[in-house]
Amino acid sequence: MIKLTVMAAKKVALFGLGGSGIMTAEALVAGGAEIYAWDDNPDSVARARAKGINCVDLHELNWGKIDSFVLSPGVPLTHPKPHWSVDLARGADVEIIGDVELFCRQRREAQTTAKFIAITGTNGKSTTTALVAHLFRQSGRDVQMGGNIGVPVLALEEPQDGRVYVIECSSYQIDLAPSLDPDVGILLNLSPDHLDRHGSMENYAAIKEQLVAKSVQAVIGVGDQWSAAIAARIENAMLVDVEQYGAMLDLSDAPSLRGAHNMQNALAATAAGRILGLEPEEMMAALKSFPGLAHRMQIIAERGKTKFVNDSKATNADAAEKSLSSFVSIHWIAGGLAKEGGIEPLRPLFGNIVKAYLIGEAAPAFAATLGEDVAYEISATLDVAVKHAAADAAQSSHHEPVVLLAPAAASFDQFSNFEKRGEAFVAAVEKLPLEGKVEGES
Repeated sequence: MIKLTVMAAKKVALFGLGGSGIMTAEALVAGGAEIYAWDDNPDSVARARAKGINCVDLHELNWGKIDSFVLSPGVPLTHPKPHWSVDLARGADVEIIGDVELFCRQRREAQTTAKFIAITGTNGKSTTTALVAHLFRQSGRDVQMGGNIGVPVLALEEPQDGRVYVIECSSYQIDLAPSLDPDVGILLNLSPDHLDRHGSMENYAAIKEQLVAKSVQAVIGVGDQWSAAIAARIENAMLVDVEQYGAMLDLSDAPSLRGAHNMQNALAATAAGRILGLEPEEMMAALKSFPGLAHRMQIIAERGKTKFVNDSKATNADAAEKSLSSFVSIHWIAGGLAKEGGIEPLRPLFGNIVKAYLIGEAAPAFAATLGEDVAYEISATLDVAVKHAAADAAQSSHHEPVVLLAPAAASFDQFSNFEKRGEAFVAAVEKLPLEGKVEGES
């Protein structure tokens, strides 16, 4: 845990007592701050109190004596309307910050040679974060990885000389980190996302720009108009252009980095490595050994000539496009809780699909879109889809058929999250006979 000594003797209000919120509260207390924490969920308050955290309804607080207000990134700051705690803080002219901002302040306070790489983007940021961390670990560096990727940033070890922090930052976290100042800031791409929380694409892009604006060195993908416009404004930007620089990187022996989107991720990661002194040869070796992330174009098994790929994280058409464009002869498992636009944007890739196996609430709508262009069946459930897709793939004449879970839909109709859906896919594949046939078939 990073002790927030930079906040010693400060009076700090905190709202949001999920995993990262409790960790932030503990880091503040360990650093000597006096905190007043709260949450709208009584169970969260009870858990925090059980850990010895001082919990006080923020409505009852004397805000005139509060130095800082720490807000969980999951709580609305601006849209669709500010949370009531935000109104209280603003009414008392108290700064509103988050855990990434606290990390930045503590890193500066520590005055070590620790390096800080921050990664954001609409798509690919988790993979790139894990890949950057992998490159530095393989070179023998002391690496701490966290942030939006799942480990709270303040749960990491404290800054010290030689340490490298690789931190994934969501737009929510960036919005609460006014002094965000990484040694290398990576902005991969931008497309419409979280607009309910930011109001407009312009606001969303402006928040993402903050990550690279104060970076010592910026690395920016220029494959979309929003990112390209930001790159034009940043003087110290290193541009990541797949069309221009993709031929410079050979990923043919890196099975976890298939597709043009992963080429962008790899170019950004190796650019960060070059900036902070990694040698090209050691990075190339590390790219080949990168295992990938669970539920993100993860090759989980092979049955005969058939590959089984878990891309459960592809919860919308834009994300599913990445895996559908990375393979051919695809037996595609899709469906769930449909998002706006459905799978119509994927029509240019229908030629890569041998057959679709549709599950969940979205199945009828997806079937209507596929129409006569792609063979399909409504499998209803994931386990049935896996059995039927595996059986069909085993009979394929193609040299490398692929059974791909890339739902292009949310999981919430049948699973609590995309991780549970991916785990169910893995379990269903593990139950298949080695030859990939449906049990009972001759």
